[in-house]
Amino acid sequence: MRLSNIFDSSIKDLEFRHEPIIIRINKFDEGTAKAFNEEMAAAHDSEQNVIPVIIDSYGGYVDSLMSMISDISNSDKPVSTIVVGKAMSCGAALMTFGTPGYRFVDQNSRIMVHEISSGADGKNTDIAISAEEINRLNEHLFELMAKKCGKKKNYFQKHMRDKGNADWFMSPEDAVRHGMADHIRIPKFTRIVSVEYTFE
Repeated sequence: MRLSNIFDSSIKDLEFRHEPIIIRINKFDEGTAKAFNEEMAAAHDSEQNVIPVIIDSYGGYVDSLMSMISDISNSDKPVSTIVVGKAMSCGAALMTFGTPGYRFVDQNSRIMVHEISSGADGKNTDIAISAEEINRLNEHLFELMAKKCGKKKNYFQKHMRDKGNADWFMSPEDAVRHGMADHIRIPKFTRIVSVEYTFE
């Protein structure tokens, strides 16, 4: 048997046991936050050197967003946020928290930032306390975003006030200009396989 036949057979039978973990986010709730945490942990245990997070979402619950932000902030590996389609509300915020230099947005995507909303009910005192907490959380999130974007602490609050606190829609170019994204394109995830041969 020719040596080339042995080599061809070895390559043909090679199995890729570890597919890269690519996290996809469409909504923000307790279920997706839990799944996000588990997938992040699995990605850390894998051989991949970057954790891609694809975002295509209208948003959801801010508490779930904060959980995901914590997972990214504590990641030992770069986290690449990739927007396809839309990143609105929580989706836009999550995009911002990708590792600087690893934040991508497709040229046809839409981004929207707005204040945190609440559907509080109950007694007047309960509603007032809830509103106070929402305001605190809103300020905190905008300040975290500003820091991640390399902007002044009140950067997003100021822009929201200038827009009358209405929904703030952005183009991909706007997202880059405001420091929320780094590149207007979709990155490529390439696996390089090295095969070595030894003779004994």
